[in-house]
Amino acid sequence: MGLISNIETAGRERTKLCKIIALSIKELFKNPVPDGHSADAAACIAMSLEKIFDGIDDTVAAWEKRNFWKKAERFRMEWEWTGSVAKKLSKALLEEDWSAIAANIAQTAQKVQNVAVSDKHRLGTPWDGAYKQFRKTHG
Repeated sequence: MGLISNIETAGRERTKLCKIIALSIKELFKNPVPDGHSADAAACIAMSLEKIFDGIDDTVAAWEKRNFWKKAERFRMEWEWTGSVAKKLSKALLEEDWSAIAANIAQTAQKVQNVAVSDKHRLGTPWDGAYKQFRKTHG
């Protein structure tokens, strides 16, 4: 039996999550009035932001082992917004405060505006059932 290696690095996962966020934002903007589909898209964005934030330490660990402190700190500063926006968005989702949700989605949209998602992407519809999963994990 051969050696099994993990090809899903933190960087690839972060890129995939950013594409999922961008795709979810596009889907969210299709609905002029918030509904269950909007809640799914917003929950998908919140959970994706949480995953990105949780992966920051994995990314910088290798740099810190090699004493690349400035690079690690710069990376942390570049991505720290994901944690704060995820918390605010999660709180707004739990309270069903759509004005706060919209504000946090707008902030997120500015950050991922340069993320390109092909029309032939293989991401599917990652927001399907996301709100139900969000409620299970967030109370």
